[in-house]
Amino acid sequence: MMAVGHAALSPAYILSGLLVGILVGLTGVGGGSLMTPLLVLVFGFHPSTAVGTDLLFAAATKTVGTSVHNAGKSVDWRIVGLLASGSIPATILTLVVMAHFGTTSHAVTATISLVLGVALLLSAASLLLKDRVLQLALDRNPDFGRDTSLWLTILVGFVVGVVVSISSVGAGALGTIALFFLYPRLPVVRIVGSDIAHAVPLTLVAGIGHWYLGAVNLPLLGSLLIGSIPGIILGSLGARRAPETVLKFALAAVLLLVGIKMLTA
Repeated sequence: MMAVGHAALSPAYILSGLLVGILVGLTGVGGGSLMTPLLVLVFGFHPSTAVGTDLLFAAATKTVGTSVHNAGKSVDWRIVGLLASGSIPATILTLVVMAHFGTTSHAVTATISLVLGVALLLSAASLLLKDRVLQLALDRNPDFGRDTSLWLTILVGFVVGVVVSISSVGAGALGTIALFFLYPRLPVVRIVGSDIAHAVPLTLVAGIGHWYLGAVNLPLLGSLLIGSIPGIILGSLGARRAPETVLKFALAAVLLLVGIKMLTA
């Protein structure tokens, strides 16, 4: 594994940020789902360093996305507040537990790899089955999602907070899928915008916590951001022409393969 504090500006890291940024722009998900395993499996970073760096990477990139969505009035700040009221306490609690055991301990490393692998598999399954399961729920109960419990939204935020703090995965894929089920009658653009807005404080708090614990590589973060910003712009422009079904299945296949790799590595 590469040392936590060692990484120079590298064309390979910049290119990785560019490619992941393009995928995020095209699909709306895949930032943490792809960047963290890429840093672990391809570049050999310690899982805790990959997670911590990716969390601050996500906070920076999704701040840009939130600004765009907020300008287009596609953020439901009430939902954002409910999710954050569950995710922020969960994040702080998770970081305290990780600090107790140490981010480089065998127990924490094994937990990160396990949660990361499971989260990737769940993300892949969610992408493929979301529409079918949601339609089944609406067919069985036409009133499904009309009076969504406030506490259920807070609970989703809590679960996402724990998963994201440990693995950096879930703020996009799992959070968006959960909102689709909780608010099926909300326009898709508002669900996506609200999930992106919620990811900003979540990943920022979690990222700062990982930085405090010494699990963030700042030079690596800089390289990734240099590539990701133009990548997200290119991906967002290309999303208007790219076939959604093809992108969804391609991303799900990648998440499935990487998830299996993380669990068997």
